[in-house]
Amino acid sequence: MFKSTLGGTRYVFDDLKAVLAAATPERSGDRLAGVAAGSGAERVAARYVLADLPLITFLNDLVIPYEADEVSRLIVDDHDAAAFAPIAHLTTGGWREWLLSEAVDAAALAGIAPGVTPEMAAAVCKLMRNQDLVAVARKCRVITGFRNTIGLEGRLSVRLQPNHPTDSPAGIAASILDGLLMGCGDAVIGINPASDNVDSTVQLLRLMDELRQAHAIPTQTCVLTHVTNALQAIERGAPLDLMFQSVAGTEGANRSFGIDLALLKEGQDAALSLGRHVTGRNVTYFETGQGSALSAGAHHGVDQQTLEARAYAVARKFEPLLVNSVVGFIGPEYLYDGKQILRAGLEDHFCGKLMGLPMGLDVCYTSHAEADQDDVDTLLSMAALAGVTFIMGVPGGDDIMLHYQSTSFHDAAYARSVLNLRPAPEFERWLIDVGVFDDAGRLSAKALAGESRRLVDYAAALL
Repeated sequence: MFKSTLGGTRYVFDDLKAVLAAATPERSGDRLAGVAAGSGAERVAARYVLADLPLITFLNDLVIPYEADEVSRLIVDDHDAAAFAPIAHLTTGGWREWLLSEAVDAAALAGIAPGVTPEMAAAVCKLMRNQDLVAVARKCRVITGFRNTIGLEGRLSVRLQPNHPTDSPAGIAASILDGLLMGCGDAVIGINPASDNVDSTVQLLRLMDELRQAHAIPTQTCVLTHVTNALQAIERGAPLDLMFQSVAGTEGANRSFGIDLALLKEGQDAALSLGRHVTGRNVTYFETGQGSALSAGAHHGVDQQTLEARAYAVARKFEPLLVNSVVGFIGPEYLYDGKQILRAGLEDHFCGKLMGLPMGLDVCYTSHAEADQDDVDTLLSMAALAGVTFIMGVPGGDDIMLHYQSTSFHDAAYARSVLNLRPAPEFERWLIDVGVFDDAGRLSAKALAGESRRLVDYAAALL
């Protein structure tokens, strides 16, 4: 039991998960779960409690019991005590000051990452303003590789997302061309299939691999299908680069996705066995989102932001090339409006980077949320300033298969331009070679005007 007195009122919190939930900034999902603070004053009282808690508390007092959840067991069993040692003496509030200190740089943050548990990351996050989340995340540097190198300083990668409502090969190829001509696709060319079965997975993997090889594009491809489908596709000889899966922060939520840790390990091993990786051994791609455990009825009374951080412990176990928080996709039941989506996106990026993950954001919203494209612009700008590893590139910013709004190829060009960011180096060299970029690494004026003979010939060959 934890207690705090504020303004003459005494607040009592039954356990650690109650403190974490009450300290969380306002969001509709925690209201729906019945765990949110009852007032702003109670939220502040909970933050006072949280600030004074020693970090060691989060190793000894688990929000979900060890024996009841395999994610809890993973967090405890994989904790790196040596990495934790430099911050083991600190309280949560003291750690916040340490993180914000100018003396703490990328090397120091990388050093402690294996010792940071999800609950620690979530706790310190709740004490931070948005600008704090940006300032710390910007200092984190997480570099991964498959066929190119992701996460280098001064770089912003883009997932080219050429979804089509009927999985039309011509429609997908046209979207891929559109994205490539705007410099997108270095993170991955990744399709959410309309028909989520093995036959469709194999067909789409072969389509993308043929395009990639025919034009020597230094990137990786992925069909975002269930890991069991991907395993069957490998058995059929499909050219699979990345093993994809949606993951969550509790055993029960992962079970609702049809997975457990053993199956994820099987998927990682299968992808590695193909030997298609070149610049690194990062062969997995995970997507997450606040609210997934609640929607599965597997949240254990824990707030959704803490559970989201626990999903990053699952991802971290399998050394991913990319981790993507699809921050506004689940809907307003979990993140009601643009303000809540903005905060959640910065939280997710901060916690993932702090735990050593190559974090991207799908800066997005559904049509029934209280959000619009101005909210997308704001979160995109702040995420890019915070050093986000990658964002989405969707034709027109409107996914016609998944029916939600995200960032467009032009949005990616904007973010790179205003912050002087560039694609992955191998991909950038290819863009210059085919004429999409000029020799200075900027979008070619001729390419933008459709006047490049090389690009016209290239487009005809691609389609």
